[in-house]
Formats: sequence, structure tokens, C-alpha cells
Amino acid sequence: MQFWMSEQINMNWEVKDNIKRGKKGLFLVFSTTPNPTANEFIPKGGSTSRLSNVSQSSMSAFSQALFSHPSMGSPAAAGLAPGMSLSAGSSPLHSPKITPHTSPAPRRRSHTPNPANYMVPTSASASVANAVSQPPSTGQVIQKETVGGTTYFYTDTTPAPLTGMVFPNYHIYHPAAPHVAYMQPKANAPSFFMADELRQELINRHLITMAQVDQADIPAVPAEVDSYHSLFPLEPLPPPNRIQKTSNFGYITSCYKAVNSKDDLPYCLRRIHGFRLVNTKCMVLVDMWKKIQHSNIVTLREVFTTKAFGEHSLVFAYDFHAGGETMMSRHFNDPSADAYFTKRKWGQHDGPLPRQHAGLLPESLIWAYIVQLSSALRTIHTAGLACRVMDPTKILVTGKTRLRVNCVGIFDVLTFDNSQNNPLALMAQFQQTDLISLGKVVLALACNSLSGIQRENLQKAMELVTINYSSDLKNLILYLLTDQNRLRSVNDIMPMIGARFYTQLDAAQMRNDVIEEDLAKEVQNGRLFRLLAKLGTINERPEFQKDPTWSETGDRYLLKLFRDHLFHQVTEAGTPWIDLSHIISCLNKLDAGVPEKISLISRDEKSVLVVTYSDLKRCFENTFQELIAAANGQL
Repeated sequence: MQFWMSEQINMNWEVKDNIKRGKKGLFLVFSTTPNPTANEFIPKGGSTSRLSNVSQSSMSAFSQALFSHPSMGSPAAAGLAPGMSLSAGSSPLHSPKITPHTSPAPRRRSHTPNPANYMVPTSASASVANAVSQPPSTGQVIQKETVGGTTYFYTDTTPAPLTGMVFPNYHIYHPAAPHVAYMQPKANAPSFFMADELRQELINRHLITMAQVDQADIPAVPAEVDSYHSLFPLEPLPPPNRIQKTSNFGYITSCYKAVNSKDDLPYCLRRIHGFRLVNTKCMVLVDMWKKIQHSNIVTLREVFTTKAFGEHSLVFAYDFHAGGETMMSRHFNDPSADAYFTKRKWGQHDGPLPRQHAGLLPESLIWAYIVQLSSALRTIHTAGLACRVMDPTKILVTGKTRLRVNCVGIFDVLTFDNSQNNPLALMAQFQQTDLISLGKVVLALACNSLSGIQRENLQKAMELVTINYSSDLKNLILYLLTDQNRLRSVNDIMPMIGARFYTQLDAAQMRNDVIEEDLAKEVQNGRLFRLLAKLGTINERPEFQKDPTWSETGDRYLLKLFRDHLFHQVTEAGTPWIDLSHIISCLNKLDAGVPEKISLISRDEKSVLVVTYSDLKRCFENTFQELIAAANGQL
């Protein structure tokens, strides 16, 4: 082995005292004169890392007019009493370790064959020797492996390796896929392809999920309710002596986020104040609701009674979707949106009709809502139930366009008639009401106003729909709101939706591609974090096994210099050189243990150590295992 060096480098080989102990590899140490600038370790301005393209972080009048339930009565008087390594991700060149206690045949069958394991030399593994293969006439390959002096033969059914295929022996980040990089949101559609929005949305969901209430400020919230704890109000709590009931359910209600002590998962609790359950026959309907799992329905998990709030209460536990807001607050909170109907109603000047992109919702968004709501109704009706809460105040919107029907099953319990032998007798009638309610929701969205669905404004509302939207949307609204001589089905509106269903399916698939691409950017972060965490437990440790110089000698000294190489490089002007791609590239090479050489310079600039990443990995793993053994009391 020859090394050509400049005349400034002293040709004397010396092994420094601080790396003598515990060294098993060959490390060349060159003595040099102090160099204030250390030009050989300054990154050149024209050089760029192969990872320079690493991704950076770039996330009501309605219910009163249309949803009154005259069947709601007063509450009944009687009631019921309430495994791998932390630095996982080894190089494909490194064959799995085999011990004499493990036969290759069962080991091979224990996992799905990986083509990378058959396209690289077996000499990369020190524990496997003389692996040969001979293709017999049947097309299969007979593998022979010698382990600990014993030779094993087994049949390899893996396809033969492709000629010329080479896998990198280090971890790498690939650029964005072309179908995502060049993806453009369609015109007249909401844009939801921004990574920054997705990141911010996930952070907001996490904050809401972890929110807690101060018991001193809100003493009305109990610490525990049945098996739920950490209650947090999701909406303003009603006054303690409030008498007025809600227009939707006919009872005072409140909503909380809570954690179930049985599975430690967050749930949404909808409390019905002052309700005493008469009997448990209605639980048949609750059990039917609990079986419904749909992407556009908030799943009902359980129903129970409690006195934890100081009075008889009925609590419905639903899945919790953090960051969700009601359709009412998303689209019907603008008082100016009703100006068109209020002016016409009082005989004032007509004024210009509102248009899309100037006060009205884009038609593509309305169809996206129709597809989701009709899909939810189809699942509910197929199960023999009725939604009965198709109301903007009970429809949750998460993200850009994702809808979920909330509070299902509440009316089935509150309005349960004990005199009915068949609890499903009135479901067909309620299902027809669901279709009318869906038509009113669509009409309100098309008018972007709740005033448009009032009886006196229906003609003007349909005029607005006719001028600004397609005939299919108008026909769908008319079909849902017009009395029919026969029972209608939610399936009847599918021809009106037509090919727009494929448009929404395409948008969902594109959204999935974007999310997967964002996930691919983060997939290696956990592995790199574990490497940095292990490296941090080793570097600059004040004392180990009563040896204050432990972190400055042997393998630990090399890792200290490697840490300086990662984070403490400077430019020619002496300013810090910050390059994330350099850090990621070096960590990936360390984790893979590539044979590439690296030059490490001491802090006094008197010594240069030439080592390989494989040597650094060996030092890294041995040192960390020493710490683990000491932590477990084995040293």
C-alpha cells in the first residue's frame, strides 16, 4: 500500500497515544505542521453533494326551517342506573449474518426473497463463504453455503439476477416522482397539493389532540366520565342554568374530547344533558350503528349513561377527528352571503347576481361534497338505517374537501318509541327524509347561503343555480326536493353524478400520490435520528467506568473527529459551512459502512487520520454496545 504525499507531510508513521487502545484496524496518522486555514478540509465552492436536492420543509336558520322533529317529546320519568438495531438499514451488500445454529434453508424461507440479496457478491459477508449456484435443467438454482465447517444445500427459487443490475451500498434520497413534480391542480378545483399546508395541518391536529383543560378554570368539566379522562370542551359550554334546548336534538348538548383509559385513544363525547334512558331496547340500533365503518361517517363506538356531570346524562362516544370544523362554520358564517335574498325579499333593488369565483362556490367542490354525502347515505341506507342528521351543523369538514357525517344514531336513541315492536318500522320514511335533507344541503351550498333554502326564496335560489351551474346539478336538486309518487333511492342520483364520480376518484388518487411522496421524504428521518442519538451518547462523555479520558481515546476519539467532520466545517473565510446534504450523506455512509476513505483532522491540526466508513461503523457499534452493556449491568 503506497501513499503519495506532499513534501510538507512528514513521512514518519506514528500511532498517537489517544488511539492506541482498543484499535483493531489500520489507521494512518500523518504528522503535519499547524495549518491555520486547513485548506484540504474546506469544501470547494464548485462541488455539490449528490444529496443537494434533499427536500426542505416547504401543510341556525337551517335547522329551524327544515330539520324540526315534532316527534321529540319530553324526557321519560323513569331511568336506568348508570425489534431491530437502532441503526437499522444496513447496506444491501451486507448479507444477513448466519450462525451455525441457523440453517440457511429455513432462514431463507422466513421472509420474502429480496432480489438485492442475490445480485451482489457474497464475499461482503464475513460469516458466509463459498456461496455458489449451479442452474439445473429445471431452471432452479442449487445454493451451497458453508457455515462453521458445515455445508448446506438448498434450492433457490428466486429469479436469476439481471445482468448489469447494481444496487447502491448506501442510503440515498431520490427526487420527487415526475407524476407528482409536474402535477398541476385542475382549474376550478380547490388546491391541496402544498406540503407546507399538509405539515401545518398535521401539527394543528396534534396540538388539538393533546390539548387539556385547566380544572381550576373550568370546574364544571369532571376529571373522569366512565372510562374516559382528560376531557376537553370542543365547543363553548352552555350556561349551568340554561333552559333553552337545541333546535336539532331537542336537548341541551355539549361536546368533549376525551381519552379512553382502556386503549389510550382520543374520542369525541357528545353529552345529552338531563336525559334518562327508559330501557335498553334502543341498543339494538346502537349496535347496528357501531358496525358501520365508512370514510365519510364518524363512527359511533359506544353509548352509556352517567351522573359524572351532576345530573343524568346520556353520552355518545365517537371517533375523534382533530381539526374538523362543521360545514356551517366553513361555508355559512358570512352574513353578507345572504344579501342577495334579503334584498329581493324586502323589495329593494335587485343588484347583480352572484357568480362563481365571486361569492359562489366552484361547482367541482359542490360535486365533491355530493359524491361523499351520497356515498355515506348509500352505506347507511344499505344497512337498514337512516342518517337523520344531514345538517350543515352535523357535517364535519377536515382538510380541504373531506366530509364526515357526525352525530349518527343520536335521534334513534332520543326518539325511540317503546310501543313499536319493530324498531326499524319507520326507517323507510326516515330515509326519504334523508334525501330531502341532502337536496337542501346541496341547494344551500349552491347558493352559498342558508336563506336560499327557505320556502319563500326557493324560486330565486333555483334561478341562481340555473344561471351559474350545470343542468345536472339543477336536476339533482329538483329530484331530491320534489315529491315523488314512488320511494326514491340514493342510487337514483348516480346517473346525474355521472363521470364526475371519476373526477373525484382521480382527485383522491392524486392526493394519495402527494401524501406518499411527502412520506417518502421523511421515511429515513427516524433512522438518521437514531444514529445521531447514539452518536450523542458517545461523544464528550465526561466519564465512563471511572475513566475521565474514555471519550478522548481509542474508538471514541475517532468518533469525536467524525462529529467535527459532520458539523464543524468552515469555509475559506472561517465562517461556519452549513450543508444539510453533507450531513445526511456522511451519516448514510456511516450507517452502511461503505469502504470509502475519509480524512479526519485533529483539532490542533497536527494529525490527519485516514479511515474508511466501515472502520468508523465498527468503532461506532462497538462503543455503543459497550455503553449498552454497562447500562444493563454487564460490565
